[in-house]
Amino acid sequence: MIEETPLDIIPLGGLGEFGMNLTAYRYDGQILVVDCGLAFPTAETPGVDILIPDTQFLTENRDQVLGFLLTHGHEDHIGAMPYVWPNVEGPIYGTPMTLGLLEGKFREHDLLDKARFIPVGYRQPFQLGPFTIEYLHVTHSIVDAASLVISTPLGRVIHTADFNFDHTPVDGPPSDLFSLARYGEEGVLALLSDSTNVTVPGSTVTEREIAPVFDKIFATAKQLLIVATFSSNIQRIQLAIRAAVRAGRKIVLNGRSMVTNIRVARALGHITVPADSIIETKDIARYPRDRVMILSTGSQGEPNSSLVRIGAGEHRDVQVQAGDTVILSSKFIPGNERAIWTLVNQLFRLGAEVIHEKNFPEIHVSGHAPQEDLRLMLALTRPRFFLPIHGETRHLHRHRRLAIRMGVSPEKAIVAENGDIVRLDGRSIRVADRVACGRVFVDGKGIGDVGDIVLRDRRHLADFGLVVVVLVVEKSTGRILQRPELLTRGVIHEDENQDLLEDAKEAVEQAMAMGPKGMDFG
Repeated sequence: MIEETPLDIIPLGGLGEFGMNLTAYRYDGQILVVDCGLAFPTAETPGVDILIPDTQFLTENRDQVLGFLLTHGHEDHIGAMPYVWPNVEGPIYGTPMTLGLLEGKFREHDLLDKARFIPVGYRQPFQLGPFTIEYLHVTHSIVDAASLVISTPLGRVIHTADFNFDHTPVDGPPSDLFSLARYGEEGVLALLSDSTNVTVPGSTVTEREIAPVFDKIFATAKQLLIVATFSSNIQRIQLAIRAAVRAGRKIVLNGRSMVTNIRVARALGHITVPADSIIETKDIARYPRDRVMILSTGSQGEPNSSLVRIGAGEHRDVQVQAGDTVILSSKFIPGNERAIWTLVNQLFRLGAEVIHEKNFPEIHVSGHAPQEDLRLMLALTRPRFFLPIHGETRHLHRHRRLAIRMGVSPEKAIVAENGDIVRLDGRSIRVADRVACGRVFVDGKGIGDVGDIVLRDRRHLADFGLVVVVLVVEKSTGRILQRPELLTRGVIHEDENQDLLEDAKEAVEQAMAMGPKGMDFG
């Protein structure tokens, strides 16, 4: 009997966590990479800009990598690409909107001329080594999202990525249930399915439900109106634009990613807006406040985002006044709650009425599949093996139990961890080995420069830390007798930052020289 070549599924991010989604598929010594996302810092990672997956495995096996398959344009699926791709390379496949969003990121990192972007269409299979790939349209909180059908000589795998079943989407067709059912009839070896909303009962609430909510709020808002949402949520942005036009309000685009993403979406026909409805931020003062709507980034309270600067009173052109209305049309993402509540409090302090999902749940609908959608995905595809993806450990275990109730054998549904080599041989699914995995911290221009020791010191600094300046001065005159000494905890590695410490010492000496005369050193 000829032994079958197994298929290895190797998650490097997105299991046991939200964000950093990255999964490698290896068959007969060749590798496909599905998505390459980032995660945002929390209170446990002070000073870190973003977190990306440790891709040492891909770097060490870069000669085997056939390319990157991107499912959609959210940061947790494409945000790490500019940092990971240069060490791996290979062609990049995606739908036009996804590649349009990635293009801007690669341009910022001076990578655009080096990369090869290959746009793909739905239901148009193509071959990469031993893999046959097909993109299937699914609805999500971004346009041009896709689930992947990855066929190998061993069998067919469906990788759902993020999805829901919105049967009346704002833009484009509904999810391709027909193809999912057809492949389920033909036979699906394994299903990898999004677990984000496995704890949420019921079915998807259509995005169209937001339209009458916007109309009602827009009609009653008495002064300036600010709508903050994810700049990638093109459907939500389109609904806000339509509501603003109906209410007779001019539209201001606030935030670089908002401007960029809307430009890409308009070019691809996903957003329509009357040309005379858009005005610049500098022109806001020329219009009555009750005739302006600002579309802004910053709904998660991200540091330095446009809405946060508005809330802090630091925006050059936008000032919130009593009677204004601010809508946060997005979910409170776990880990961001403190930053969002700080922003909400700042806006209330300025006199604004703030509408968000906690006090007005109808202002947001999720782009992820709740329980009934997850059941439908399992019913349509009828997989032999099941591997839950995208979610914390509790979500993955809940999703596994749901799959078992839907008929998957318990021994054929497993919960894996990042770094596991999940091996399929046609008869069984098991964790065969592990590869290097983890998180890499991007801090300013440094990638991987910040380690656990620095983070530990930063956390200590936030709670107990300090920088101590030790000075030896002459009591009677205040003259410095010995160069300053600096003792730091949680700021820098002293051994690796001598130039910076020298600059700091000079700054102390200059400050002392410029200080007030007659200082008492007694």
